[in-house]
Amino acid sequence: MIGIIMFATALLMLMAGFPVAFTFGGLALFFGVFAEGMDLFAFMPYRIMSVMQNTVLMAVPLFIFMGVILQRTRLAEQLLTSMGRLFGGLPGGLAISTILVGALLAASTGVVGASVVAMGLISLPVMLAHKYDRRLATGTICAAGTLGQIVPPSIILIILGDVLGLPVGDLFKAAVGPGVVLIGVYIAYILIMTRFKPETAPAMLQDTGVSRKREVLNALLAIIPPLALIVVVLGSIFTGIATPTESSALGGVGAIVLAIIYRQFSFQMIWESSKDTVRVTAMVFAILIGATAFSMVFSYTGGDYLLEDWMLQLPGEKWGFIILAMAVIMVLGLFIDFVEISFIIVPILAPVAEAMGINMIWFAILIAMNLQTSFLTPPFGFALFYLKGVAPPQVQTTDIYKGVLPFILLQVLVLAMIVIFPELFGMSSSY
Repeated sequence: MIGIIMFATALLMLMAGFPVAFTFGGLALFFGVFAEGMDLFAFMPYRIMSVMQNTVLMAVPLFIFMGVILQRTRLAEQLLTSMGRLFGGLPGGLAISTILVGALLAASTGVVGASVVAMGLISLPVMLAHKYDRRLATGTICAAGTLGQIVPPSIILIILGDVLGLPVGDLFKAAVGPGVVLIGVYIAYILIMTRFKPETAPAMLQDTGVSRKREVLNALLAIIPPLALIVVVLGSIFTGIATPTESSALGGVGAIVLAIIYRQFSFQMIWESSKDTVRVTAMVFAILIGATAFSMVFSYTGGDYLLEDWMLQLPGEKWGFIILAMAVIMVLGLFIDFVEISFIIVPILAPVAEAMGINMIWFAILIAMNLQTSFLTPPFGFALFYLKGVAPPQVQTTDIYKGVLPFILLQVLVLAMIVIFPELFGMSSSY
């Protein structure tokens, strides 16, 4: 029971706000010494070296660097301006533009915080100025900004690929269908909402001084450069020309080229972007090292076997396990970050899923979609905090909370579709 007590203590400390990496590492040290002594940690340096030499995880800092560079090129601003003019004449057009731009940012940057902040600064004031309902406007921005969790190249898919021992390229391919469906469901919701309640998202008055042809041309000029980068990065992975790690390096170079094209390049920008990349990467790998020590002690004390035996006896067998796993991840997502869930919870669930003959690619996509929901769920959804930090004073926290609820339900709907109809997404629930 030592492992179970350690696991419960970790959850309580994380919910209380203790630093994640130090919580995992400190508890591992305390319970490990209590159970076995310091000899248990003799192989810890080799585990850390294995993490540092993992070529799959090398893609994490490179994709983060690509996203930070693109954030500094004012890519979001140009996309939102062009797409807003293109679709703004429709009821809900600005909201639809925000979803589409969020999808492009997700596929080119994958940085949730940067996407939400950029659209919050640029798109939210425009929507409020055109009398959009504050709940619809804020919910749309949060939902669009979190698409980077499921739309490849996604950092969470890279982490899950490493944790579950799956090819990252296969995960990227499998995530395309759910990502496209989720974007389509968002847009359908906005169209239905504006059909029955047009006052929530009135059409924007068009600039009569600019022809429709010119608006389309401006939109294409804004879309083509990032779209070309997406095609190069994902295309090289899907065709087998490059591994995800090699493609991430290619994406970093492509982001610098786009910065030059947008006339935003400077060595100061490269320096600042590199520092931001190091900060985020250090956070991820500090958590990973702490989680490695935690999982080692948890396994040594037999906690993983205890949980596995219990889960294998659940009613409903495979489907009972899937429902419980998704419910646990969703509840934990209310309080802790996706990185902690990936490194601590997923390794516990993975052996059970394999023992039940569950298709691990399908299982990984379910987890990724579920973890995306955690960015929106109150009270600790990160997207909510990002948007609140840049929202105008008239936007209340309750507006944001109420605004994201329909999009949370839509994400749960798509998650249920993947569970019930995996064939629609080119997957199978079993091996």
